[in-house]
Amino acid sequence: MSKPGGAEGRAHPGPKRFLSGVVEGFYGRPWTMEQRTELFKREQKWGLNAYLYAPKDDYKHRMYWRDLYSAEEAGQLTALISAAKQHDVEFIYAISPGLDITFSNPKEAAALKRKLDQVKRFGCRSFSLLFDDIETEMCPADKQAFSSFAHAQVAITNAVYQHLGDPETFLFCPTDYCAAFCTPSVSQSSYLHTVGEELLPGIDVLWTGPKVVSHKISVESIEEVSSVLKRAPVIWDNIHANDYDPQRIFLGPFKDRPTELIPKLGGVLTNPNCEFYPNFVAIHTLATWCKAGAEGAQRDVEMGDEEQDPCYSPQRALTRALADWLQEFLSTDQPGGPRRPPARLQKESSGEEPMQTDAGEASYAPGPGENPLYTAEPLTLDDLKLLSDLFHLPYEHGPTARTMLQELDWLKTHSRAAAAQTDETAEWRSRAQQFDGMCEAVVQMFNRLSNAPNRSILYDLYNYICDIKSGVGLARAYVKTLGGQSGPSAQPMNEDPEPWGFRGGLSGEFQRMLPCHGNRDLFRHPPSTAVYSIRQYCTEDKLEVQRIFMEMQSAAESLMTQPPLLCDGLSAGETSPSPHCALVLEDEIGVCGYALALTDAKPAAAKIQRAVSESVFKDFPSLVTVQVLPRVTDPSPAKRMIGRLLSSIRSSGSRGVFCELRQSDRRMQDFYAKLGSFKVLQPAGLPGDICAMGASL
Repeated sequence: MSKPGGAEGRAHPGPKRFLSGVVEGFYGRPWTMEQRTELFKREQKWGLNAYLYAPKDDYKHRMYWRDLYSAEEAGQLTALISAAKQHDVEFIYAISPGLDITFSNPKEAAALKRKLDQVKRFGCRSFSLLFDDIETEMCPADKQAFSSFAHAQVAITNAVYQHLGDPETFLFCPTDYCAAFCTPSVSQSSYLHTVGEELLPGIDVLWTGPKVVSHKISVESIEEVSSVLKRAPVIWDNIHANDYDPQRIFLGPFKDRPTELIPKLGGVLTNPNCEFYPNFVAIHTLATWCKAGAEGAQRDVEMGDEEQDPCYSPQRALTRALADWLQEFLSTDQPGGPRRPPARLQKESSGEEPMQTDAGEASYAPGPGENPLYTAEPLTLDDLKLLSDLFHLPYEHGPTARTMLQELDWLKTHSRAAAAQTDETAEWRSRAQQFDGMCEAVVQMFNRLSNAPNRSILYDLYNYICDIKSGVGLARAYVKTLGGQSGPSAQPMNEDPEPWGFRGGLSGEFQRMLPCHGNRDLFRHPPSTAVYSIRQYCTEDKLEVQRIFMEMQSAAESLMTQPPLLCDGLSAGETSPSPHCALVLEDEIGVCGYALALTDAKPAAAKIQRAVSESVFKDFPSLVTVQVLPRVTDPSPAKRMIGRLLSSIRSSGSRGVFCELRQSDRRMQDFYAKLGSFKVLQPAGLPGDICAMGASL
């Protein structure tokens, strides 16, 4: 198959419009046709303009992509595409053939074109080819036809794009769709460079940011990938996606993406929660962000906004979205459903709703001494703010949720003050009472949500709010037990508990048995950073690397009398690392680790007059050193860092690497050993207090 170059395509005149909207791209039950039509109405109302049809579990989108749609399916899609047009929403049909396509087989290309031609007859004019979440190993036939996986994907994408007549909107999702997937880095990714150079210029590229679910997306990161792709990417944003965790839903605002990004992007499409109705906040706040970044937008920030974005305040956008969402909650979505309650005498809820009567039937009036009529308390904006705090975003809880965790941690840590009179006893009792009040607010929120007239929203949320109500109830009972209270409500566990006292099923038991259980919690004691970034070392990092080196040296014993390691010169800044062979690890505090290498270790050995066997240099010509501060308790960032470094060394032509460690440094010996590729070496002439480990590349 030929490999058309990027210069052969026909670019569309004038700038493309900025795509803003929703991608239905999650794993799980797809939305209904009625829900999608409702989505188009919301997009039009809020100023969004695009919808990418890509439900992973639509058989004919992904698994059975070759199959044409039946007459019934064709009618549904035609109506859906027409509804999108009626609401000024661009319907983009995506197909995902990467699970089993043979790129070099002309019949496969013909099947792909035939399928998209059918969708084009439905009225669709915008398309997308997705190669995400697939195996990267090509079949033997494709290996003979193409020099790389990227060349295979680009060839068929260009052919399909030209077959469809160079549509104005055509999106390509690469297999390496985020920085974390790029080897060894975005700027050095041969895969992305092939895409940038060979993909026709009229085709846009989807990108999720630094990670699959990106905490933050910076202007610098987008500029970097744009230079490689030779075009501005379209962000497929997974910040509100929840298909990877059935116990989480995200009701916080679109944030941590500066509005400065907008002129540097081709668009932003949010891939939100699997549940349709709770996506009100995600889509509403995305629309606010898009409008805020438009030229001439007024400043919309409050003092103390974390993002310091002159045009967009996530907290203010969230409040507006929740206020609008409240109106939907209070409107019935079913004929004969519960109406907005009148202001009557309130009564404690038993959790049951009264039977609805026909409109013409006379209202029941209780007599003297009878129970007053039950009336559900109406849902409030404060309830929805609390709901958003409890189910906020993947990398952060909302303010109220953080406070509850902090208070529970304090009460647990200082529980002795509850059992015996100490200087802290009064404070403990006061804070326990405040915590109980916060738990009660969650219960009341649950009750009011359960009685909201709009049942469709409730049913999408019910499992989540039931789970958090039960979890809060267990914490509440535990604190009461610490405070010496007895009774059923204060007994979270006993010898024969009800099943709601032990949560999580088999999955929960597996997790509790694992040694790493809890080390990914957003709130941990002691608090530690949950997010790390790996980037290329630059000259400005020299002092930070030296500081870490000296800090770790001072923690060791009597190093002044011991011979130096070959890598000490690298860490101390006396020897510069080889090009593209130096990385640093950062957390929210700053640089917390590094990985440095010399592709040729002989000069380092000569510098300290160390005799090293030629057999070592033959099999392991390169030298590496890795160090991380003790505050990095999660080993995975350091493993990713050394993985990227080894990939760069391999690209330089080296056949192997080795490192030197102190015999007393069990921490780093264990680290290298657990990588699996490093083995203990026993070269002649090695000082007694030094050990060596090597890995073939």
